[in-house]
Amino acid sequence: MLQDISAFTQAQNAGQRPLQVAIIVPTFNEADNIAPLLARLSAVLTDFQWEVIFVDDNSPDHTADLVRQLALTHPHIRIVHRVGRRGLSSAVIEGMLATAAPILAVIDGDMQHDEALLPDLIRAVADGQAEIAAGTRYAAGGGTQGWDATRLRLSRAATRLGQLALRVPLSDPMSGFFALSRDTLGAALPRLSGIGFKILLDIVASLPQAPRVAEFPYQFRNRIAGESKADSQIALEYLTLLADKTLGRVLPVRLLSFLIVGGLGVGVHLAVLGLCLMLGISFVDGQWAAVATAIAFNFFLNNSLTYRDRRLRGWRMWRGLASFYAVSALGAVANIGIGNWVHDMDRSWWLAALAGIVVGAVWNFAASSFLTWRK
Repeated sequence: MLQDISAFTQAQNAGQRPLQVAIIVPTFNEADNIAPLLARLSAVLTDFQWEVIFVDDNSPDHTADLVRQLALTHPHIRIVHRVGRRGLSSAVIEGMLATAAPILAVIDGDMQHDEALLPDLIRAVADGQAEIAAGTRYAAGGGTQGWDATRLRLSRAATRLGQLALRVPLSDPMSGFFALSRDTLGAALPRLSGIGFKILLDIVASLPQAPRVAEFPYQFRNRIAGESKADSQIALEYLTLLADKTLGRVLPVRLLSFLIVGGLGVGVHLAVLGLCLMLGISFVDGQWAAVATAIAFNFFLNNSLTYRDRRLRGWRMWRGLASFYAVSALGAVANIGIGNWVHDMDRSWWLAALAGIVVGAVWNFAASSFLTWRK
């Protein structure tokens, strides 16, 4: 297979045609798929001057080292090695920004996408037929191989949810197999979220107006090597992306998540306080126990959800918990102070309480973002 890649490199260097397209391949633990994928790309892209950019999130199986070794003798192979950050969408964005190619195509590194469709996607964009050309599993002629009924239902439900929430003109907005022009990327770039795994959905929803789209059906293949990355975290990131695209202009999605966690923390506070009173513990002591428990609950849930991209582990987690207690204590002081000030001016107890809660919540969010989960 690598002989095919070498032959392409020699022909590419002899032709000296301008670069036409960059193939962006986000990877994590895909070392066994690199050589087969490169051979397949070389076979189907003979009509184009192309380069391939692997964007690897510091894979433990040394995917980046393998690509780097190949790139020493194959100039059309490039590597963007990311350390300390993860995520398919953000990886694709970095890969697109790392090339000068006027057309950008995205394909997974697990070979589940049909690379034979790439020339059609590229030509649809190059010829002006579409601003985005996407492979679809859910049009006539498309499909999924080996999926059980549960996985298929979940995928179709998530697809429908994206279409309803974002009015996306795509039959498969969750596809990770597509091509677009650099101008289209530039138009979407200021509003891209870079959240999770659904980069096509992110791009389309970030454009100022609906793009011209061409869809091409394909059969989604079974993975041959490596392990699937699908888990509950992907579902959570998908919902976070939808929230960001629908509510993000009004309320930052991280703040929204922080407030939801805070609301759950109120329930924990009341539950602990009620239990303490049932056990005969005084109200004051019960309040202290409830406050301490609710703050710890909020910290660990925010650490797992709201700040999962900055998640604290080991010793840093316990140090973060201590700083979160300090931040929350100051937030409580601000809550009470502002509440009293508003009450003295207006005498409306509910307005004073609401003002205190808002100020305390905003303080907790801002201060913990800077001190506890500093990027």
